[in-house]
Amino acid sequence: MPKHSARQNPAGLADIAETQDMVVSRPQLASVGYDNDAARRRVMSGEWQQVGNAFVLHSGIPSGHQLQWAAILTAPGLAAVTARTAAARYGLRGFEPVAVDVLVKRGGSPHRIDGVHWHESRRFSTRDVVLSFRVPMVSRGRAVIDAAAWTPKPRVACALMAASVQQQVVPVSALRQELAVAGAIRHGRILRSILADIEGGADSLSEIDFVVLARKAGLPPPIRQSIRYDSAGRRRYLDVDFGTFVVEVDGGVHLHAPNYWADARRQNELVLGGDRVLRFSSYAIRAEEDVVIAQLRRAHQVFG
Repeated sequence: MPKHSARQNPAGLADIAETQDMVVSRPQLASVGYDNDAARRRVMSGEWQQVGNAFVLHSGIPSGHQLQWAAILTAPGLAAVTARTAAARYGLRGFEPVAVDVLVKRGGSPHRIDGVHWHESRRFSTRDVVLSFRVPMVSRGRAVIDAAAWTPKPRVACALMAASVQQQVVPVSALRQELAVAGAIRHGRILRSILADIEGGADSLSEIDFVVLARKAGLPPPIRQSIRYDSAGRRRYLDVDFGTFVVEVDGGVHLHAPNYWADARRQNELVLGGDRVLRFSSYAIRAEEDVVIAQLRRAHQVFG
């Protein structure tokens, strides 16, 4: 281990590193007496490692949070964690990032770092940056919209948007505000359409897709998450209510045996109480649209 010189301040270095997941920049090192030679000696000895223009103060594999700090400290100018990386830190589940997403201003020419995706933007300023987790990040709304816009498949982008609201990562109002200033982005039209559906009460992408099929079948706009009372007088919340009949939309979790029986028991009580209930799985909605549309048309004809 290289010796410390008299001008080096290990305690000061520890204070900086503690707030940045054990990652520091060259200027920060210099501020506590570690010049470039001192940093190089510690990297050569295996005590530290250099990632971009930053230094991780251990020799193990850098964590995701440490990569985020290394990118922020390496970036030329303003930078913030964004997209799926930021959304995950805000609590979004099911859409884990494949790399660390970092936003910089257009034309910054950031240094390449393995495991980091740089995203350049013309509409990026200090107003977009928050410090909820010490490391600079964009706001919740921008993180989700960036993540959706940079997702190649529109269906996955829509699922990400719906999940962010369903998991209470971000309110609809923040997404609406961010979309309004985002300008021309990938999937922009469909994202705005999906947001309108989410605001209407659909709390899963399957329900949103189902309502689209119901429109194609010629049915009137339904009530979502309506309240009905079963034969025992218990209050039940139903996914889609057309007045003369209701529809329950089942995602994959409903196929597990305990959940399946709970759904069936609830439906039985509703039917015994006089309600007409149809069920469609998320698979049917996506893979057998024609069958779903045909059955909805028949239900509309039979039940009025």
